[in-house]
Amino acid sequence: MHAQWIRTARHVTARTERKEAMKFDVLMKTAHAAVIEFADFGKFYTDRPYELFVNGESRGECNKVVQSVYGLEPETEYTVKAVSGEESCEATFTTEFELTTLNVREFGAKGDGETDDTIFIQTAILCCPKGGRVLIPAGTYRTTSLFLKSDLVLEFEKGAKLLAFHAPWRFPILPGLIPANNEGGEYNLGTWEGDPEPMYGSILTGVNVENIVITGEGVIDGNASDDDWWGEHGKRQIQFAKRPRMIFLNHCRNVTVHGLLVTNSPAWNNHPYFSDDIKYIDVTIRNPKISPNTDGIDPESVNGMLIAGVYFSLGDDCIAVKSGRFYMGHKYKKSSENIEIRHCYMKHGHGSVTIGSEMAAGVKNLYVHDCIFEDTDRGLRVKTRRGRGNDAVTENVTFENIDMEGVLTPFVVNSYYWCCDPDGHSEYVRTKEPLPVDERTPFVGELNFKNIVAHNCHVAATFIYGLPEAKIEKVTFENVAIDFADECTPEYPAMMADVDMCTRRGLFVNNVKELVMKNVTIEGVEGETFEFDNIDKFVQE
Repeated sequence: MHAQWIRTARHVTARTERKEAMKFDVLMKTAHAAVIEFADFGKFYTDRPYELFVNGESRGECNKVVQSVYGLEPETEYTVKAVSGEESCEATFTTEFELTTLNVREFGAKGDGETDDTIFIQTAILCCPKGGRVLIPAGTYRTTSLFLKSDLVLEFEKGAKLLAFHAPWRFPILPGLIPANNEGGEYNLGTWEGDPEPMYGSILTGVNVENIVITGEGVIDGNASDDDWWGEHGKRQIQFAKRPRMIFLNHCRNVTVHGLLVTNSPAWNNHPYFSDDIKYIDVTIRNPKISPNTDGIDPESVNGMLIAGVYFSLGDDCIAVKSGRFYMGHKYKKSSENIEIRHCYMKHGHGSVTIGSEMAAGVKNLYVHDCIFEDTDRGLRVKTRRGRGNDAVTENVTFENIDMEGVLTPFVVNSYYWCCDPDGHSEYVRTKEPLPVDERTPFVGELNFKNIVAHNCHVAATFIYGLPEAKIEKVTFENVAIDFADECTPEYPAMMADVDMCTRRGLFVNNVKELVMKNVTIEGVEGETFEFDNIDKFVQE
């Protein structure tokens, strides 16, 4: 569904009137492609269409804020111009140097949809020199796990598809922990939901590599279904290891994923793990709505990440920011921090942007802005619980200029998350009585929500429940408008014990030190519009 509703008058709260002239920046460039990003001209889709010209030649009508331009030549100057009505803007740049191109067909890959092309593509990757490019031309290439190397450009031509085999025995296994003579006494390769576990190698796997660009107009298809990886809806163990991801980056640095369609993943689609300086730009991520554990992008213990112009439609959280369940978070204390998410479209799934629940090392400095959320269960979703530990600090989180349509509950902060841990329903986790603050107690700092419209909600306008012994530091709502659908679907606002299924609940906040509300409107609630309990300081304007 195209988000036409954001252009109607009732949603002007979520964005200010554009006053500056139409303009864009060059967000990234390679030897054969570039990406432009408009400023103040829409969220995921532009406010109106524009015609794109490259060196005076029309590339047709476009409507995306983050737009890729393909078919360029290395070390060549280009002028890209956008024209919309009487307005126009342009930028001139020079594409990157390229030493050589290694075509995987020349290494034996068939691309016929039947031959196992793994070894041929892997050979081309291993042989690629710094400054070179591995090209996957049009065709369907059956593969298992491919391993990346440093200083690599891996490009998918339009019509090129990696189609994974689904038989687990074809995939290599990455052990969880291996003894090592280093400071930590171990070497970690595999992981599953915040714990070091053996896992099957992912379709594209990077381990201790850097300076990589994965780009193009092609497809990475995990080929998963209920007959194999998704069987029994979320069964965690298949033979000897956990399910593979589509792109797994373990201790990597400076990696950009651009332009691709990533689809039908066996588990999480994209998993940067203990990695820094990661970018996802103008990527499409699609999985069936009912596919289990198919999160879109899960940054885990990542410092420095940009997610721009990405379209999500899948079966679990669109983006879930993590930093280890218990062991990895407590031992290595590497938080996920300095993450920016902008101009994205998030559809279906349990949460648009989620923090946790495996976040024992904390999540800091998360900025989400100029995005569209459609038909997700929740908009912002914070999942934490007693036992995550005092390093599990969530702080400096801002959501700004967001349009939501059909989101069941726009804002959820749950300090009693019970799912996925064997003691989730224990008295220690579930009790609403204050307990002593100790090394097991997590902390939620400042959360900011500004210029947000949530239209056609179903369950609750907001559900925020902090711990009584460690209250949420501060929650600010500013210029927020929420209304409900005519016919609402009952659902649980949060996965916590002792919470009933509901519809049309208002803004519920419990155990917060300071709550600030500026220009907040909620329409269509059945019962109390504002329900507050255990708020130390309340500011309303």
